Amino acid sequence: MKKVFLSLLFLYSTMFVCFAEEQAPEFKTLKIVWHDDARNRDIPVKIYFPATAGKYPVIIFSHGLGGTCDGYEYIGTHWAKNGYVSVHIQHKGSDDGVWRGKTDPMQEMKKATMDLESILNRPKDVTFAIDQIDKLDKDEKSELKDKCDMDKVGVAGHSFGAYTALASSGRMLVGPLGGKLNLADPRIKACIAMSAPAKDKEKKNNSYAGYKVPCMHMTGILDDSPVGDTKAADRRIPFDSIDKGDQYLITFKDGDHMIFSGRGLKMGERAEKDKMFQELIKQSTTKFWDAYLKSEPEAKKWLVEGDLEKAMGEQAKVEKKNRK
Repeated sequence: MKKVFLSLLFLYSTMFVCFAEEQAPEFKTLKIVWHDDARNRDIPVKIYFPATAGKYPVIIFSHGLGGTCDGYEYIGTHWAKNGYVSVHIQHKGSDDGVWRGKTDPMQEMKKATMDLESILNRPKDVTFAIDQIDKLDKDEKSELKDKCDMDKVGVAGHSFGAYTALASSGRMLVGPLGGKLNLADPRIKACIAMSAPAKDKEKKNNSYAGYKVPCMHMTGILDDSPVGDTKAADRRIPFDSIDKGDQYLITFKDGDHMIFSGRGLKMGERAEKDKMFQELIKQSTTKFWDAYLKSEPEAKKWLVEGDLEKAMGEQAKVEKKNRK
């Protein structure tokens, strides 16, 4: 009888441990609407962060035109599970308010690509978000208290968000008469730009002359813009124009503009292929952050010495500019 009791006790204990392990969250989410008094501007955010105690690098993520802070969930959850605080910000004036409820949504989207206020406000939103995360890291009442390593900040974005990421990390804005404006935040240590909008004139106006942070550029062979005038071949212009810092360019075979968005998780016939692309995106971007935010030598070696190409296989071409 005693043996039976002990066996049952062991079984129940094991079941409890397994249940507890299965139920323990890997990450948490937090939604806030910040207000920037200086610009009288609301900035909704969704933050993905590790559930366990610790100090983690911070990534500010900028959505594409017409998006929201709720988008790109697949990448936010993955980065949080791998030890990052992923802060997804929403840009008023170029979010879903541009097209939602409009008679001609596509025309409204096209107009929004030329909106100077959004072009200027987006990088400023990134700087404001970094300021706010720094405050939350010090706030005794915040779930993010002592979780954010403000010495290890990265920025990422898709499409209009890729412009935002590049402008926030060192790309100069050049006006039609040659005037230059620097909206870069010096706290940003690395960048990931997915489907950056680009034009041929950027090769000549030296907008990337001072750009020096490590950056992973991502695009696809079919990556023409749905609303702007960027062609797939032009997406490589930022990579080609930057001559400082470690630069990587991944070009996905058969990848279009929306493979980075998480679209495939909800689109029947495209779901399987998009899921494959997104697995490669998650793997390569996380290794990049590990190398340049966490300063892990093995991750840097993985990127530089051939494992990145092996991981991409036949699905993507990899190009690099690694500085000694």
